[in-house]
Amino acid sequence: MRSWNVKGLDLKPRLPEILSSSPAARVIALDLRAGESLPEHEVHERAWVVVVDGEVDVTSVEGEHAAGGSGLLVEFAPSERHEIVARSDARLLLLLAPWPGAGHPGAMTIRQKLYARRHAAKQRKP
Repeated sequence: MRSWNVKGLDLKPRLPEILSSSPAARVIALDLRAGESLPEHEVHERAWVVVVDGEVDVTSVEGEHAAGGSGLLVEFAPSERHEIVARSDARLLLLLAPWPGAGHPGAMTIRQKLYARRHAAKQRKP
């Protein structure tokens, strides 16, 4: 058994700390200062965000919105784009499963990574 006092972790703002990682899931703790955000992004895994401390606004690209403080739990489907904004200094716990998710660079073979890089480079050319 492993355990953590998530409220007692010595975290630096915007520098996530991986608490646990296995093929089943990854657990990350993260602090955001008031007004800071995780701008619109997506992850390859199913994601759960738990507000441990502070208050946040969470918005999906579909316009769905959740706001709250300690105890708020938000779930995202794989590749669901979203943004998280801290309304006050906030501590978040992120759970990503399975780890790494399909399409995540860590789950790709060397050949798949090479193809993805070439494809991205072609997309950037005018």
